[in-house]
Amino acid sequence: MARLIGIDYGQKRVGVAVTDPGQIIATSLTTLGVHEIFTYLQEYVKNEEVEGFVVGFPRQLDYSPSESAKFVTSFLTGLERKFPNIPIHTTDERFTSKIAFQTMIDGGLKKKARRNKALIDTISATIILQSFLEQKRNNLDLR
Repeated sequence: MARLIGIDYGQKRVGVAVTDPGQIIATSLTTLGVHEIFTYLQEYVKNEEVEGFVVGFPRQLDYSPSESAKFVTSFLTGLERKFPNIPIHTTDERFTSKIAFQTMIDGGLKKKARRNKALIDTISATIILQSFLEQKRNNLDLR
């Protein structure tokens, strides 16, 4: 198996996470500016075998796309153009930032460290990717 890359795409920053080659666990990689993401991904894909991208898609409570969905949709179009042979999966990213913030509190991070939005983005990407892995496992168990 190859790795999956999880992406929490925002208007300013992009959180990136990755699975191990066995796709068991997601780990935080980095947070980048939006203008750096494609260069970073091209370099990463050049050095590692990547099976797919998992991108968090922002939705409202009623499952309709949120206002920021247009930015993610544009990013998805660019991702598809740059990496036409790598499948792209989207998954609901509702509440990931809140879960990431709570994870920081539960992990004992001081208040100053919790203000680091880049850290929240990379934790969010990890949560998005780990949730996708769990959904994938559950679907396989049902067959």
